Amino acid sequence: MIKLLRNTAAVVSALSIAGAGIAGVAGASSVTTQGPDSPIRIHAHNYQAWDNDNHVRLTTTNHQESSTGNAKVKGNTTGGSAASGSAANSSAMTASVSVKNTSTVGGSSSGTGSLSTAGPDSAIHVRSSNYTRVNNDNDIHVYSGSTQNAYSGNASVSHNTTGGSATSGNASNTNTASTTISVTN
Repeated sequence: MIKLLRNTAAVVSALSIAGAGIAGVAGASSVTTQGPDSPIRIHAHNYQAWDNDNHVRLTTTNHQESSTGNAKVKGNTTGGSAASGSAANSSAMTASVSVKNTSTVGGSSSGTGSLSTAGPDSAIHVRSSNYTRVNNDNDIHVYSGSTQNAYSGNASVSHNTTGGSATSGNASNTNTASTTISVTN
């Protein structure tokens, strides 16, 4: 009966320590054994590994072509005016890339606790193990392409006794691209 009570006390003590976690066991402030062949064994293992493999590629291609037409006044006794329009190209690219790989190291063993055994052959064995494995693999590809053509028509005043005015219109291209990438692991 006494041996059954001692074994029950050892099991209850071991379960209460195991329930408190490795923090209470590994940093135990007092360990007591009574009697022969009653060792206390504590095994604590902690393994952490994380891999971050980030590939970010931004590619932007912009081809613009802008031209205005010809304006002619030809063969008139009194010629009017002829004007060719303006040609303009505009391109703006804004890119913002933010990649953050953060991790915290856990599994530290600290804390308080008490282990004790009573009687012969009443050992307490506590074994705890932590394993953390994080693998982040981010591949981000952004492509922005723009091909633009703008042409204005011809304006011509010719073969008139009195010529009027001719105007060729404007030709312009505008390209705006904005890319924002944020990766947080």
